[in-house]
Amino acid sequence: MPVPVVEFSDERLANGLRLIVAEDHLAPVVAVNLWYNVGSKHEVTGKTGFAHLFEHVMFQGSANVGKAEHMALVQAAGGTLNGTTWVDRTNYYETLPSHELELALWLEADRMGTLLGALSQENLDNQRDVVKNEKRWSYDNRPYGSWMEKMLAHLYPEDHPYHHSTIGSMADLDAASLDDVKAFFATYYVPNNAVLSVAGDCERAQVRAWAEKYFGPIAPNPAIPPLPDMSLPELLGEERRESVEDQVPLARVYVAFRAPAFGDTRLDAIDLAGQILTGGKGSRLHKRLVREERLAQDVSVFTLPFVGGAAACIGWATVRPGVEIAKVEAAYLEELEKLATEAPSDDELARAKALTEADELGSLARVEERADRLSMYATLFDDPALINTMLPRYLSVTGEQIRDAARAIFRADNRVILTYVPRASGSAADAVDGETNGEEAA
Repeated sequence: MPVPVVEFSDERLANGLRLIVAEDHLAPVVAVNLWYNVGSKHEVTGKTGFAHLFEHVMFQGSANVGKAEHMALVQAAGGTLNGTTWVDRTNYYETLPSHELELALWLEADRMGTLLGALSQENLDNQRDVVKNEKRWSYDNRPYGSWMEKMLAHLYPEDHPYHHSTIGSMADLDAASLDDVKAFFATYYVPNNAVLSVAGDCERAQVRAWAEKYFGPIAPNPAIPPLPDMSLPELLGEERRESVEDQVPLARVYVAFRAPAFGDTRLDAIDLAGQILTGGKGSRLHKRLVREERLAQDVSVFTLPFVGGAAACIGWATVRPGVEIAKVEAAYLEELEKLATEAPSDDELARAKALTEADELGSLARVEERADRLSMYATLFDDPALINTMLPRYLSVTGEQIRDAARAIFRADNRVILTYVPRASGSAADAVDGETNGEEAA
């Protein structure tokens, strides 16, 4: 099947805003996607969590938009919206009927240009509390919820920007002043640090005119600070282990490896290795650990495609009741080592590529995903044309390249093994957790 080509324009406004437009008149729907080149990696020691904080603050009003009105206006127009924060970026997006495109562009420009004027101590305090509740819900009180924070801390040195997670430190957020937070916004949420992608039922000339009208007057920041050196050795140089006794229903073994950075073709091979290992019921790990030997409830292998220094390849196996944890870990690692020794069969490779192709084509069929990927490739690689070349790259990977990448990465001196075990009931820790949860509920 020929890979469809996404046609797009790519230009910059005078203030540095990068504008990408991909017209598609198949359906009367348009997607707006604004990527800011700021994520948790841009935070400094003692001031973590700011990028994620702004994911919440950005919906609290600006000069011409009241608190929560951004969301209300988009939804009233029949659209959907959200924002996300990651280590390498922050993005905000809307998908609407195409005749409401101007509304989305005006809303995004208004908060880029005027949010600081509406940011009050009350708003900051409220959103700080929201983030704390999110951390309790998603990290502290969720089974296995701390795995990401722990893995990042093991895979990346303490002084590396990926060492801390996007949620950040609650102590840092508590200590942050209104001036601290405003300075962070003024530094990074500026037109010359953003990519605006519009995909769907739109006219390029009209999009350009509206972008000029609403974003054009916003001043750039000519002094965006450069990132520190993010280079890392390719290997951890050792095996690292941690065992966590927690309120989890079943034991789970997480395995993580330092991997080549996003954009390196070896990471493409590891992505396909993930399909061979855990892509559906016919995959190696699922077939052996879940179906045949019934050692695990579920299995997973995936990559975290970071661009700075090193990405990560992470997976897990949830241990079935009554099964020894060591037996699950040994079987899991054995399958990874087997892939590092022998190239996958032609059938396995064809299946992995078919799954990847279906995922990619399914994503690119949606205007919101096209807009997101154009912004992503422009922000991370200065090359939005990667939207048309990434799938052919995956489809050109050979079995030998998968084997060689697995051999280089799935090594004992390059892995972290994090094991969660159920906490014994009636322990002192349970009593403390019970008190804490009771106070929050009250």
